[in-house]
This record gives sequence, structure tokens and C-alpha cells, in this order.
Amino acid sequence: MSGPDAGRPTGRRRVPTGLVGAVLVTVLLALYAWQVAGLGVAMVRTGEPVLVAIGLGVLVIPLLVLGLIAVEYRLAARVQRMADVLAAAGQLPVDDLPRSPGGRIDRAAADAAFGPYREAVEREPESWRAWYRLAFAYDAAGDRKRARAALRKASGLYRD
Repeated sequence: MSGPDAGRPTGRRRVPTGLVGAVLVTVLLALYAWQVAGLGVAMVRTGEPVLVAIGLGVLVIPLLVLGLIAVEYRLAARVQRMADVLAAAGQLPVDDLPRSPGGRIDRAAADAAFGPYREAVEREPESWRAWYRLAFAYDAAGDRKRARAALRKASGLYRD
């Protein structure tokens, strides 16, 4: 195959590798929740007051698991939509920080690159774009907790 289109994608969207892993883990978690729910129902059916109380408590676990999974998938879908919007506008953050031979981002470079992203959020605190970029700056600096919080803030500000 030669010509100007050689080596380019055929227009089909590739499934992200992380999505396959997330779906597999979700399926395993759903099976676990199903088993736990079955045990809870069995305890409730005994009619013994103590087992009924424990069984009802156990039934809360699968509901919690399903709720948390739904929240995480919703966040992931919104983050992907935000990334698509930024990519279409040519504004997606570029990871061009220097790395060690082992692939770790140079901490000093990440810290130096962090400033403009923080300043952008301070200038425009209601901009989901600024919060999105700040999240990736936090991630590059190795602060996963703040990166996740910034992504949640960006998601909350984002309007489809």
C-alpha cells in the first residue's frame, strides 16, 4: 500500500486498551457483587433476626459497588468527551516533558511546567478547559490525588 493515505487509520475508532481492562475488572466485580447479593438473600430467607439484619447489611454492598462503578464510568465518559473537544480544537495538552531512560517524567521539568496551568485556573476558575489541563499537569508532577480532583472539577464545569 502506497500513496498519501498509506499508514493512516481507516476511519474506525480504536478501542482504548484501558477500556478493555476496565470492562474486564467491572465484569469480575459484578460477579463478586452477584455472589455477595446471593449470600445476603440467603441470610434474609432464614428468618433468623440476626441473620436477616446481617443479610440486609450485606445487600447494601452490591448496591454500593454498582453505584461507584456507574459514577466512575460516567466520569470517564465525560473526560473522554472533553478530550475529544480539546483535540478537535487543537488544544489537547501535549506531554513533551523530558523523561529518564526508565520513562519517568523529570520532576523539576514537571514542576516548572505546572505554573502556567495553575495560573490559568486562577485567571479562569470556571473554565473546564483550564481545569482539564491542570489535571494533566498534576498527573505529570506525580500528584494523582489532585489530578483526579481537578478532572472531577473540570467534569462538573463541562456542559455537553
